[in-house]
Amino acid sequence: MSFQPVKFYQTGTFTVGNRLLPDAERSVQANMRRTNSLNSGHRACQGCGEALGARYAIDAAMNATGNRLVAANATGCLEVFSTPYPETSWQIPWIHSLFGNTAAVATGIAAALKVKAKSDVRVIAQGGDGGTTDIGFGCLSGMFERNDDVLYICYDNEAYMNTGVQRSSATPPAARTATTMAVGSEPGNPFGQGKNLPAIALAHDIAYVATATVAELRDLEAKVTRAMEFRGARYIHIFVPCPLGWGHASHDTIRIARLAKETGLFPVFEAENGEIVSVSKIRHRLPVEEYLRPQKRFAHLFSPQPRAQVIAHLQAIADRNIRKYGLCEENAQ
Repeated sequence: MSFQPVKFYQTGTFTVGNRLLPDAERSVQANMRRTNSLNSGHRACQGCGEALGARYAIDAAMNATGNRLVAANATGCLEVFSTPYPETSWQIPWIHSLFGNTAAVATGIAAALKVKAKSDVRVIAQGGDGGTTDIGFGCLSGMFERNDDVLYICYDNEAYMNTGVQRSSATPPAARTATTMAVGSEPGNPFGQGKNLPAIALAHDIAYVATATVAELRDLEAKVTRAMEFRGARYIHIFVPCPLGWGHASHDTIRIARLAKETGLFPVFEAENGEIVSVSKIRHRLPVEEYLRPQKRFAHLFSPQPRAQVIAHLQAIADRNIRKYGLCEENAQ
């Protein structure tokens, strides 16, 4: 891991009071001086993982840069719920781009700052999986290839949630969406399609690539902080469950994110200059059913009768991730 975790064990709770930690060890979100860059009053759904991810990430970036930050934001859920005209929840310089060109817009901002010799002002581009893995893929690859001085953050909720839960190239196999219905002999999203954007970013040999989830706040903040220590193109892929599109309870967002990591379906790692330097180990290895069952988008895998072959295929994907990234300790159960 990129930081030394603080461990407190309290019966019946995961809460750690601020009084128990010295200032230097408190998370950005636990600090009264956090910037609240994405402030209250936005229109996100209850339990929205993307709202959590954006607040955590941008507050951490502001903390790391001395509040010298500009953000470009692709069209999508994050843009729509945070800026209903004429209002905004953003408390930073923030620019709304088109669906597919936020990486290009951020590149232009970085170039303008360079011309103006404002090297202390840093640039972030952010978008959902649709604007990142699909519509904005060409602009993003170009940003990587040119090594533009931008941190791109993808908030991955695995479909086009803002426009009605249509499939994206980040939608997992067998998931039900508005365009991959749970009908026919092979219901849900087909196997063998989609893109692994963190792996594609790694193949560009850029300075920093990481994955994170909203279930591990300290890890997410540490990775954003680390990313801001580099110059050039950087990429962070954050797993953000969507209660509306996934069909899970709004209070289960953090639990679902944790299960994605603990089953091996979402590997959490960081890489520098094209090589993986650390992985977040699975603490209690769980079967993929534990992750799938709470989500209505996978309900057809269990009713009216279990689709054991499909579940086994998904388990094989998780097992391959665990082997590939070394996600389990040798004594993991």
